[in-house]
Amino acid sequence: MKFNIDKKSIFSILAVVAVGVILALAIIFWKKDSPAAEGASEHAEETTEKSASKEGSHAETEEGGKADAREGSHAEGKEGGHADDKPGFVKMTPQQIQGAGILTTRAAAASIDTAVILPGEVRFNEDRTAHVVPRVAGVVESVFASLGENVKKGQPLAVIASAELAELRSTALAADKRLGFARVTYEREKKLWEDKISAQQDYLQAEQAYREAQIEAQSARSKLTALGAGSSSGAINRYELRAPFNAVVVEKHLAQGEAVKEDANAFILSDLSKVWVEIVVSAKDLPFVRVGQNVTIRPASGTESVTGKVSYVGSLLGEQTRTATARVVIDNPGLAWRPGLFVNVSLVRGSKNAAVTVAADAVQTIEGKTVVFVKAAEGFQAQPVTIGASDGKITEIVGGLSAGAEYVSTGSYVVKAEQGKGSAEHED
Repeated sequence: MKFNIDKKSIFSILAVVAVGVILALAIIFWKKDSPAAEGASEHAEETTEKSASKEGSHAETEEGGKADAREGSHAEGKEGGHADDKPGFVKMTPQQIQGAGILTTRAAAASIDTAVILPGEVRFNEDRTAHVVPRVAGVVESVFASLGENVKKGQPLAVIASAELAELRSTALAADKRLGFARVTYEREKKLWEDKISAQQDYLQAEQAYREAQIEAQSARSKLTALGAGSSSGAINRYELRAPFNAVVVEKHLAQGEAVKEDANAFILSDLSKVWVEIVVSAKDLPFVRVGQNVTIRPASGTESVTGKVSYVGSLLGEQTRTATARVVIDNPGLAWRPGLFVNVSLVRGSKNAAVTVAADAVQTIEGKTVVFVKAAEGFQAQPVTIGASDGKITEIVGGLSAGAEYVSTGSYVVKAEQGKGSAEHED
């Protein structure tokens, strides 16, 4: 009985162990297979999503590219499809060109006078500038001339009451009276001596007194002449300041009631019909500046010009500036060249042959670039160029334009203005 129980127990134990082993193996294999399946499933899902994403991106790219192409095509048709939208292009009709007085010509080879540009300044013509002084001390009674007024030669400028002048005129009047008495005495004694009535000694004494009176009267008149006073029909203390020549009052330092000295600078007058242009010449440019040389003078800000000849070249250099001074005398009929005006003086230094040249007025500057407007199909095109030498009339083109090109020679300012209007409208 004991053996049977043991045998059954063994079978039971073996059965339990076998079941346990089977369950264990089943669990182990199940765990190994489960992650692989899940991983495969997840991988399949991810692959599906990626494929869908790629297809969507590809579709969006194709749609976006088509849209961009349509927009680009539209923009190109809108902006690049017309020649007048090209940068620097100015569209003008033949009627507009003719109405604006725009003329064109062709770039060609020419000989250019190479020039040196020197700074200068318009100054008073010192040969025709006067500092008017009273020459006698006194008090100003009245002032007739105003600052900036044109005065004629001999015109009264002011009146001064002078005690010194009154004394000088009194002395001159007394000398004239004594001269008259001495002349009468001399003539009487001379006749008496000739008639053998009086002694020769009386005649000689009368002659001596007469000569002395002449000298005294002449001396008194000379003093008045030196002062520019002369005799006066009115008050003997009245002194008139008069203009020495036709001029303009450029400075005035007198006021009514003011006491002035004999050396006071009352007025400065200058004849502005001719003025000086003083040129600053550096040492390196001195060999090119000669007396009698033709020059062209232009204001630092302006387009008008005047020609003249060098009349003087300084022999010395300034201690501080190390420059010399040259001078040109120019006519100034309209008083446009005012003293103090800064100018540029152009002197011809030599000449050179240029392969391509244009009119100097044709060269313009747009947005910092030097350009020339060339003829286009429906207007003009701003062509960037590189310029070389210029003599103020024609300019050498070193690059950017070839000989024979048709360009705007007259009226380039008008074309530039039209180009500026077109740029503003395009920005708006």
